[in-house]
Amino acid sequence: MIRKPAGVAARGAIRPPGQTMRRPITTPPAFDAAASPSPPPRYLTRHYWWAYVHPRAVRIFERQWLVNLILWGNFRKLRDAALDALGQTLPGRSLQVACVYGDLSRHLLERARRASGRLDVVDVLPVQLANLARKLPDRQGLTLHHADAAALPMADGAFDRALLFFLLHEQPPEVRRQTLREAWRVVRPGGRLVLLDYARPAWWNPLRYLWLPVLERLEPFAADLWTHDITALLPAEWAGARLERRRYFGGLYQLLTVER
Repeated sequence: MIRKPAGVAARGAIRPPGQTMRRPITTPPAFDAAASPSPPPRYLTRHYWWAYVHPRAVRIFERQWLVNLILWGNFRKLRDAALDALGQTLPGRSLQVACVYGDLSRHLLERARRASGRLDVVDVLPVQLANLARKLPDRQGLTLHHADAAALPMADGAFDRALLFFLLHEQPPEVRRQTLREAWRVVRPGGRLVLLDYARPAWWNPLRYLWLPVLERLEPFAADLWTHDITALLPAEWAGARLERRRYFGGLYQLLTVER
């Protein structure tokens, strides 16, 4: 599960899973649970309970200023780059793979509505779907799915485009490859996939030397995107696809646009 930009949690701010919390965030009553996975993947509960899984984590991180801080002031720039890579308007069906802190989904839905399109958002965690449902109370043109990104319940070629926004660095290699296979499968031939995630910064960027130890401590799978070119991580099904890549903030972030 991109899910969303990850960062440094305040020490002691969140209790480990299993302790009772007040004001729990509940699952939204209106979402597709036909393929609901249970329980969540172990790597999520083990490594990301502090950022995504625990209800208090959601209350802490659902602040756009905090997301922007984690991304070194680049959230809006990266959000808009991903949106523009998908298109100014989004007719047909668009898929967002994993919920995102901040207002990305609202902007996606607005672009879909301009063209009478639809937006589907899939996430493996009900708490994340509940959070998104609160942010987008008007569900017109929106469908939420409780499902694993590595086992999407959608039919082949069901979507015109798909977005993975800061998701891949949070997944173990085998889950990442399966997520990419699934995204490829559900986008129609001629459709578009947009990936935005970390990359290895340029040699002159101080974060090349300072940020990786932080990521390695908090996000054990992120180093893959520093030590390997993302194209080397793509599954065989993507061979021959037309790729376009852009880098941001001294190479720390990369946007990959793939024509199916």
